[in-house]
Amino acid sequence: MESIKRTALEVIYAVLPIMLIIYILQFTVLSLPKDVLIQFTIGMVLLSAGLILFLLGIHLGLLAIGEDIGAKITLFGNIWLISLAGFLVGFVVTVAEPDVRVLATQFYMVTGGTIGKSTLIISIAIGVGIFVALGLVRIIKAIPIRNILLASYGLVFLLAVLVDERIVPIGLDAGGVTTGPITVPFILTLGLGVVSIFKSRSSTSDGFGLVGLASVGPIIAVLLLGVLL
Repeated sequence: MESIKRTALEVIYAVLPIMLIIYILQFTVLSLPKDVLIQFTIGMVLLSAGLILFLLGIHLGLLAIGEDIGAKITLFGNIWLISLAGFLVGFVVTVAEPDVRVLATQFYMVTGGTIGKSTLIISIAIGVGIFVALGLVRIIKAIPIRNILLASYGLVFLLAVLVDERIVPIGLDAGGVTTGPITVPFILTLGLGVVSIFKSRSSTSDGFGLVGLASVGPIIAVLLLGVLL
């Protein structure tokens, strides 16, 4: 019960300022029709209810299972199996990420279907999967994250020069949409689960950074897609 109350308060604190700003603008500047304001209010109430249920699901199920998977796959002992498991987890949670689907839909509408929605979603998911796998290898082998980030962003800048300039902002947005409410909690707990096996390691230095790496993958994937097309 305490968890439900805490989650409800978090959502209210997040949503209420938005509602207040809209109402202040409505009575000072906007003067929108009354039915539009009513629809907005109903929508925000439904949004709040949905967010409460969604966040409860994240806390009760997704966080626990992500950490457990991270701890269990490390016991495989085989770096290739661990990488494959990391890739599959990154791929699946990205395909399920609502923000990724919104980006794919908007891009499809704006470009008139230049790149299909499924193609873009799969490309982004592959990029996340590869870099989640790379991130797990980094944790296990204690590779400095700075080295991987420098090499990754060097590749990003190189591809940005080679690809059509219209694709570059799509690639950068692809990195942003993968930091959504499904992908981030799962990947974070996955990394912390892997670190939990190494008792002598620091969870602060090794467990974090996986989301940062995972967000580089889709940028590179979309830019490579632009080069190929």
